[in-house]
Amino acid sequence: MIESVPVRCPACRREHLYAPPVYPCACGAPLAPPLLPAAPPQPVTHRTWSDDWVTVCCPACRRHDQWPQPELGCPCGTVLRIAVRPPDDAPAAPHHPSPGIGPAGFRTPDPADPRLPAHLPAPPHLAAPPVRPAFRPVPIRTARDAVTAAAMYLRWLGYTEVVQPEGRPVSGIDLRGAGVLAQVDPSTRPSPLRSVECLWLSGLAESAQCVFFSLAGYSAEGRGGADRLGVPLFVLDLAGCPQPVNAAADELIATGP
Repeated sequence: MIESVPVRCPACRREHLYAPPVYPCACGAPLAPPLLPAAPPQPVTHRTWSDDWVTVCCPACRRHDQWPQPELGCPCGTVLRIAVRPPDDAPAAPHHPSPGIGPAGFRTPDPADPRLPAHLPAPPHLAAPPVRPAFRPVPIRTARDAVTAAAMYLRWLGYTEVVQPEGRPVSGIDLRGAGVLAQVDPSTRPSPLRSVECLWLSGLAESAQCVFFSLAGYSAEGRGGADRLGVPLFVLDLAGCPQPVNAAADELIATGP
C-alpha cells in the first residue's frame, strides 16, 4: 500500500503530504518508488536529464528499471526532490490480499476521481468538476517532451485544436489552441515575472486563456505576478504530471475551458 509521507518545504516551511505516482511495471504489477521519509527534501536548483531518474526494483518480479525521480511542487514555487530508498534496501512487499491493493502491495489509482493525476490530492474547494478520463502522463526526458506533456494536459482539461507552432516565436508561446495560449519553460531556473507578464499580455491581446508550465518552478515575483494577473501556473514533474501551484490553476482544473 502506498502511504503519504510528510514533506516540509525548506523555503516557506509549508507542510505537505506526498504520495509517489503509481505506474505499471513491465510485469503488470503496480509500482511506485519507495520513499525515505527521514530524508529531507532537496530544492531543485539545477537539472540534468540523466540525474533526474532513479532505479526502482519491482517487489513482484525483482526487475530493476529507471523511473522518474519523485518531485513535489510547493505553492511557493519551489520544486522539491523527494529521496528514494535504494533498491538493495527496499523491503519485500506484503503478499496478503486487501481490498483495493494490487499484487505488488500498492494501491491502484482510483478511476472514479478524474480531476487530477492519481498522486495529487484534489483541492478542498473543488466541487462537481468536469467529468474527464484519467490523465495519462508521458515521462519527460527532453525539452520537447515537456511541451508534449503540457499539450496533452491542455487537451485533458478540455481544450481543442492544441498545436505547437513551427519554430518558437518571439512571443515565447509554445502551444496554441481554441481559446488558449501556453508557455512551457523547460529550463533549470525558476520562471521569472517577465515571462509570466509576457504570456499574460499575449493572452490579453488574443482574448485567450493563458497557462504557464515550468519544470523548475517559479520565482517569488513570478508567482506573485501570476496571482495578481490570474495566470494559472503548473509545475511539470518528470513523470509528466502537471501540478497546480496557485488558485488560478486549481480553478482551471475545477471548471475547465
